[in-house]
Amino acid sequence: MAAAAESEKPESVPEAEEPQRASAGGNSESRQERIPAELPILPLRATVVYPLTAVPLNVGQPRSIRLVDEAVTGGRMIGLVAARDPDVEEPSPDQIYTHGTAAAVHRLFRAPDGTIRLLVQGLERFQITQWTETEPYLKAKIKVVPETVDESLEVEALMRNVMDQFRRLAELVPSIPGELLTAALNVEDPRQLVYAIATYVRIDLEDAQAILEIDSVADKLRRLMIILGKELEVLELGRKIQDDAQGEMEQMQREYFLREQLKAIKKELGEEDEQAVEVAEFQKKIDESGMPEEAEKEARRELDRLSRLPTASAEYGVIRTYLDWLTSLPWQVSTEESMDIAHARKVLEEDHYGLEDIKDRIVEYLAVRKLRLERKAEDQAPGESEEPSEEGEYIDAIRREREGVILCFVGPPGVGKTSLGQSIARATGRKFVRQSLGGVRDEAEIRGHRRTYIGALPGRIIQAVRRIGTNNPVFMLDEVDKLGMDYRGDPSSALLEVLDPEQNREFRDHYLDVPFDLSQVMFITTANLLDPIPGPLRDRMEILQLSGYTDTEKVRIAQGFLIPRQIRENGLREGEIEFAEDALRQIVRNYTREAGVRNMERQIGTICRKVAIKVAEGATEPAHIDAEGVVEFLGPRKFFEEIAERTSIPGVATGLAWTPVGGSILFVEAAQMPGGKGFTLTGQLGEVMQESAQAALTLIRSQASDWGIPEDFFANSDIHIHVPAGATPKDGPSAGVAMATALASLLTGRPVSAEVGMTGEITLRGQVMPVGGVKEKVLAAHRAGLKEVILPKHNESDLEDVPEEIRESIQFVFADRVEQVIEAALGPNEDAPNGSHTDS
Repeated sequence: MAAAAESEKPESVPEAEEPQRASAGGNSESRQERIPAELPILPLRATVVYPLTAVPLNVGQPRSIRLVDEAVTGGRMIGLVAARDPDVEEPSPDQIYTHGTAAAVHRLFRAPDGTIRLLVQGLERFQITQWTETEPYLKAKIKVVPETVDESLEVEALMRNVMDQFRRLAELVPSIPGELLTAALNVEDPRQLVYAIATYVRIDLEDAQAILEIDSVADKLRRLMIILGKELEVLELGRKIQDDAQGEMEQMQREYFLREQLKAIKKELGEEDEQAVEVAEFQKKIDESGMPEEAEKEARRELDRLSRLPTASAEYGVIRTYLDWLTSLPWQVSTEESMDIAHARKVLEEDHYGLEDIKDRIVEYLAVRKLRLERKAEDQAPGESEEPSEEGEYIDAIRREREGVILCFVGPPGVGKTSLGQSIARATGRKFVRQSLGGVRDEAEIRGHRRTYIGALPGRIIQAVRRIGTNNPVFMLDEVDKLGMDYRGDPSSALLEVLDPEQNREFRDHYLDVPFDLSQVMFITTANLLDPIPGPLRDRMEILQLSGYTDTEKVRIAQGFLIPRQIRENGLREGEIEFAEDALRQIVRNYTREAGVRNMERQIGTICRKVAIKVAEGATEPAHIDAEGVVEFLGPRKFFEEIAERTSIPGVATGLAWTPVGGSILFVEAAQMPGGKGFTLTGQLGEVMQESAQAALTLIRSQASDWGIPEDFFANSDIHIHVPAGATPKDGPSAGVAMATALASLLTGRPVSAEVGMTGEITLRGQVMPVGGVKEKVLAAHRAGLKEVILPKHNESDLEDVPEEIRESIQFVFADRVEQVIEAALGPNEDAPNGSHTDS
């Protein structure tokens, strides 16, 4: 037995030892004389050993084994006391009952696993008066407490009632040996009768201990009679339930035979009821579906239930709907894949401009998939296999392997994440299905509802697979970063199984409750932000970042994709409208400010609709849209280059920021007024951004003399820093250099260059720390017309992701000190004293 137990009843007892449990007797006085006043105490778990009984015990605890070894070499006498809590491995004296049974060790057997099997003979009960030792095992002084026996008619009546109850109990419990029943019925000693029956009847530990501790044998019989009465009630109720169930089963079998006879009669008459037709139809669908063994077993079980239910039953409709879902799923239906790499490249180039990294990753996936299929088919050619099979079976086996990749496209709106999924499906020849997860808060939307609910249905995953009709589509889960969570569950946790290639081979929808293989589905997810996606879910996906487009890329996308689509959607023909390149650039710069091209397409659509009006009115001349025509059709420009105006006065710096919709520029404005060391921050700044402003002020104050600023400028002044667009929350450390530059510009009276933008985190020692989102920030600077960008020195390698045309049009300054940033933004400080940090 396990070492966690002091001792316990074994699950089975050798038959030769059974009679000994109730046959022990002997002279009580002689037994009391043999019991010493001090005994080693062996705690028992969930077991009470009574006098006059022989009981087998297993001993596994080291201290208990030592106790038994020493007891066997000595007087072979031990004290057996039950522990109050069976879960305690080594109970202390206060965790053990005070009443127990003195017992003699009759037999001992050592098992190969180190445990000891004992056969002990209970002699007399005792009460512990004093604990004498706790190490190496428990030992206590005891006092023998004999029971009081009243040889009266009442005791005789109690004995007969107990015997009668035990006889009825033995009839209901086959495991009680016949020898024990015979021995119990022949016992004349009431005390021996109580202990023999109590040893074999299922009794709670508290009741078993109470029987031992009761002094009067008559009271022991009464307590045992109550326990036997309760046990008989439970067993008789169980027998009644079993008989009722058996009767119902016999009735159902009778109804089944009668129904079968009725079917046979109708068949002989040439009649066939509607239910039989439906059952036969489902039987055929199950045979042809190719579902796995577990699903087929469940389907046939439900079909059997359906065939025996009346059509008017409410459950009939529930089972029918369930079978309809099971048989309509594409268990073995797959779409033939295209493995033509050249075709895939052509499709991707036709559908999307740029995005070279994404296209390369998709082509890599197709190339690996193609090699796996071809080479595994070669390795397992039919002629070389042990069991001959057709070639198609090998291809099917290969396709049943997991896809092994879950792609997640992350980027601002309008950069083509969703359309990329459609292009992948077209390039691979698979079907495409899309599910938007934005706002989904219920786990059942993913896993489905259990059939116990009225109107239950499978989750969105199974519904989409059934709708598309194939088990290997390209499945796009859109807006995965916008999943919610409430009291109904966490859908993102439910997606863990769906998006794990090691688990989705046996995806269990709550409604179906049978495994469905999703390993052949190519899952693609999209998101605008990575932060809201839980870590475990993000870990299951390969993240591919899609940044914003440059002006040139937007023009090329408009010429190749947007304009032809808008011409077609607005009923125009080629030749009826033409867009000049300068018109498209004006739309990009003056009418849209975005990372993607959605708003640009809307503006092009607006122009096309206005041209459509003229064509519908009878105009025959083609419309040539140039820069002036854009103003005519779209009205005054919506965005202006305000950097020069804003930075023309000291105290304003241009910062670069990252947003969920791409990069953006922001202005940091600083103002000084008479006061006394006041520092105000406005513009809905987050805690991190406020701390950056505090660090910038502290840095400027600590190095004021280096820039020719009076050291006591703050003593009689208040400083106010404001970041415009006050309705927009802002946070992050990357505006630190812009805030320090704005303060330096304000206090030195030197304006920041209108062509300079900057980003970077600062420390109190003047170091410039690296930041993220460099590509998006540089693209934002280019859109805003900036000619010079100041970046942290450690971010120099991030420029490799920036398009070459952008790198060539912008001058980059890499700084690792704030002094370098201020010098690049304000120019050399001629008033700075010698020894300043401007050259460091």
